[in-house]
Amino acid sequence: MRARVIGAIGAMLLTMGGTVAAADPDPPLRFALSFPSTLRQDAADGRAYVVISRKAAPEPREQIDITGGVPFWGQDVDGLRPGRTAYVDGRAYGYPLERLGDLPPGRYTVQAFFNVYTTFHRSDGSTVRLHMPCGDGQDLFNSPGNMYGTPQTIDLQPRRSGTIRLNLDHVITPAQPVPAGGTCQQGNPADTAHVKHVKILSPSLSKFWGRPMYVGANVLLPAGYDAADDERYPVEYHFAHFTTGAPHGFREDQGNAFSKWWMSDAAPRFISVEVREENPFYDSSYVVNSANLGPYGDATTKELIPAIDAGFRTIAAPWARVTSGGSTGGWEALASEVFYPDVYGGTFAGYPDPVDFHRHQIVNVYGDANAYDTVREWDRTPRPDSRDVAGDTNYVMAQENLWELARGDRDRSGGAWAIWEAVYGPQGRDGYPALAWDKRTGVIDPAVTARWRPMDLSAKLAAEWPALGPKLQGRIYVYVGDTDTYFLNDAVQLLQQTLDARTNPTADATFVYGRAKQHGWSPYSAQEWFSVYADYIARHAPKGTDTSAWRGPAGTARLSPSGGVIMPPEKSVGLPR
Repeated sequence: MRARVIGAIGAMLLTMGGTVAAADPDPPLRFALSFPSTLRQDAADGRAYVVISRKAAPEPREQIDITGGVPFWGQDVDGLRPGRTAYVDGRAYGYPLERLGDLPPGRYTVQAFFNVYTTFHRSDGSTVRLHMPCGDGQDLFNSPGNMYGTPQTIDLQPRRSGTIRLNLDHVITPAQPVPAGGTCQQGNPADTAHVKHVKILSPSLSKFWGRPMYVGANVLLPAGYDAADDERYPVEYHFAHFTTGAPHGFREDQGNAFSKWWMSDAAPRFISVEVREENPFYDSSYVVNSANLGPYGDATTKELIPAIDAGFRTIAAPWARVTSGGSTGGWEALASEVFYPDVYGGTFAGYPDPVDFHRHQIVNVYGDANAYDTVREWDRTPRPDSRDVAGDTNYVMAQENLWELARGDRDRSGGAWAIWEAVYGPQGRDGYPALAWDKRTGVIDPAVTARWRPMDLSAKLAAEWPALGPKLQGRIYVYVGDTDTYFLNDAVQLLQQTLDARTNPTADATFVYGRAKQHGWSPYSAQEWFSVYADYIARHAPKGTDTSAWRGPAGTARLSPSGGVIMPPEKSVGLPR
């Protein structure tokens, strides 16, 4: 009787325009994602995404970008079993639209995606879930094992569309052949006459990650290598982002200028090695030992390099090894020399990732309060992240960081800011990298960034110069455009100031700056660089060493280029210290 009375009163109030609301017949938009057992039989941990575009081609997942990209939303999912449903709804975090409800009504091409995480029980006692790449260089939306749906064209009304069901009906397969009975992490590209591929099981990394972990390399051999049974060659260790291609774009058909030169009599005879170290955080390890990635420095120098020396006719001595690379590879080239001066004999580092954290791109992680904005008493100004040569901002710090956050929390985005946090910083209490700043607001945690100093190359050189100086004198060469796209020239100039101040011994380091040059600038072509390396190694070879068999024409390159470069730059640049 009481229930009927209450129901009658409610109906009367609704009729009279009262405040009692009925159930919403058109609930807000949400997406229900599922996959069949024919696609995957095991339950999946990971991150579910919905990507939306006004264009049908290319697929929406291929249209995601920091600027000019399409909206997408991601939500973490644990233990999704075949045939069960995971929801991407109002709780999901998105970019460039933060919430699903921010999407304007319209007709869209919609695609579901699922980034599958592997559970790692690491030797440091932490348990973490991260995506394990498989010969793709941590290319999230194209990585083997991940699932995606066939794009659908749907009319969406975010405030009243209700539940839209999306099927995950495809799984990405490995691009490289998988060994019989093995895993896709063991796959290697096919060898050619002059390009060989090495992959080894790393004992140190496998112990750290609690599962088999591999490191590899692409090896470019010199012309005539097969014919010279006993001749040994110096080695360029070239660091870069993950690639399965040949070092420096070499082609067996000599279809480009570098390949023709490499096979000609004009080229010094070198072995060029490009390291492949994709990992659960990024497409590169930064080839140092770090709290979150593990002992990649040891895996490279104590496991991979000895394997290369055993498999190829290298001159297995530090004086015959130089490091090179640009951007991420530039930091790796310099860090390898600084952390392992007894392994490598010299470094030629281009436009490196931040080498002094007083200028982490444009952020002073030790002194600034906010990574995204310059904050004053009554106003705040967004910090630029990328610029063009004229000085216009391409995008600001908050944009790239929030784009990464939508791709994955806990530094699981596969992005640059995430890997820097993972490599440079400590581990957090949850086993993932400790956050240097709040991802939503940019507020810096100085207790975390203070622990970045061991990876601050400038600080390390200053603090350890009495031990490092005798090993590094005259062995550091750094180049960068003076309007680098990501402001990396600022940290390079601070590094130069640090090294210029060293005594007993003096650093004798070389710094070259390209006037009005952006990210990627180099004072030499790839061909010219090998002449530089050959001259440098010949000068540092033990007295009496016969270098004629591999050196080629001598004296064809200089360490002090001219034309369009500043060397050295003006010292007074007004940078914080």
